[in-house]
Amino acid sequence: MKYYHNSPLLYEKGFSVEVCDADSFAQASTYYYFDYDERNHSINMEFPHFHLYYEMMILLSPKAYHFVKGKRYDIVANDIVLLPPSTLHQSEYLPGPPSDRIIIGFLPPRGAGYYEPGYQRLLSIFDGESPILRFHREQQNVIFQPLNELVEACQNERDRTLRDLMIHTKFTDFLTRLYLARGNNQYAPNVQNGIKEKIYNISNYIQTHYCDDLSLKQLADAFYVSPYYLSHLFKEVTGYTVVQYIQLTRIKNAQFLLLNSDTRITQIAAQAGFSSFSQFNRVFHKFCGVSPSDYRLSTHHTPYSDEKSM
Repeated sequence: MKYYHNSPLLYEKGFSVEVCDADSFAQASTYYYFDYDERNHSINMEFPHFHLYYEMMILLSPKAYHFVKGKRYDIVANDIVLLPPSTLHQSEYLPGPPSDRIIIGFLPPRGAGYYEPGYQRLLSIFDGESPILRFHREQQNVIFQPLNELVEACQNERDRTLRDLMIHTKFTDFLTRLYLARGNNQYAPNVQNGIKEKIYNISNYIQTHYCDDLSLKQLADAFYVSPYYLSHLFKEVTGYTVVQYIQLTRIKNAQFLLLNSDTRITQIAAQAGFSSFSQFNRVFHKFCGVSPSDYRLSTHHTPYSDEKSM
């Protein structure tokens, strides 16, 4: 591990570690995943995705974009993106050299007992007004120290049980420092009034109102544009028609419920905004290649499967 250029973080391309105290993710009471790697413009994801766990992305390269619930955030080196479970999000890396980043996925420890309320307070940073945290360099030095100690422990400690305990304690220290520093967040979203920003606002509206009765005309009226204008520009900016984007957003949220709840599939169809179960079944099969029931029963879904292309 070496200190990354212009960052207080240690970094080594290709370093990763996973902690899971059960045979499967669904049974785990403790789960951590750390991935130190790079991504580039050529493998930008086509559509937002979600995870069943909490996730952080720390950008190390100069600049990238991150879409959270359809809203675009400009991020720079050492910014921290906070993503609670089931949040649709998407990274966009710029053309040119690959972008280095650190991805952290984790689940809160189950059965924390006396410490549970305190841990929930730490997780409140994921519910703030902005999903991006940005701090001055002096504060970065303090906040990122436990992460550096964590990766050093991963590389040097041979006793796996002790290593896993050190990962948990040092990561909790990292969360605590973020929580205590939250009031010093320097991130301010860029204010843009261009065409793309309007489309991002509409995609954000779709992702937060997907269970409503949405249509091209309803969205055009809500944002004071003509249906033709909206249809043309939405496809140009997102690569999807308005109807496709609505359907994909509903399907992604239905996938989360299928994997993370015991809710009946007919109820999931209604909660996801579909007017009938037959419509839900047809659209789900079109995008996923399987029926909702087969998707729920399948075992190939792993907690980090989508992240490999992020």
